[in-house]
Amino acid sequence: MAAHSSHIPSDQIEQAAREALENRGVTIHSIAEIVYQMQKPYNPTLSFEYCVDSVNRVLEKREIQHALLVGVELDKLAEQEQLSEPLQSLIAQDEGLFGVDETIAFGAALGYGSISVTTFGHLDKEKIGVIKDLDSKVGGQCHTFLDDMVGSIAANASSRIAHRLRDSVDGLTEDEIEKRDQEERF
Repeated sequence: MAAHSSHIPSDQIEQAAREALENRGVTIHSIAEIVYQMQKPYNPTLSFEYCVDSVNRVLEKREIQHALLVGVELDKLAEQEQLSEPLQSLIAQDEGLFGVDETIAFGAALGYGSISVTTFGHLDKEKIGVIKDLDSKVGGQCHTFLDDMVGSIAANASSRIAHRLRDSVDGLTEDEIEKRDQEERF
């Protein structure tokens, strides 16, 4: 086993998580499209760019990065048939009663409260946008964990927007809203 440094800089972990998404064909824009679809009915002035920013901000959260890296790695190992049975088959087939993928993504969705959790449940059931593409198993890649993690990221970004909108309606200044957001990010 190779020796590892006792500290991995946070920016390296974030970059690895972003690269994991990109290498699996998931863009920030494709996640933002889901966020926009989820939040536009509640926020008529919402811009797509604000959704992109929200996705980027969610990807700064360590819990999201860690869950994403674990999930993508397990998907890749399943593609390469590098897991022991029966885990190999459970992940490769995306077995319906294998809920570990949803459990990890659900845990990651807890970062922005109950709105995020219920939004994650909706996205897991409805398979909107790129989530549906990932779940379709087209192209021979395994996305057992990734489809749920994308749902979790989108749910968190949606919830972040909802909370920021409420804070604005409640009269908080942009600086106060940003301070709250900074506190929630880590």
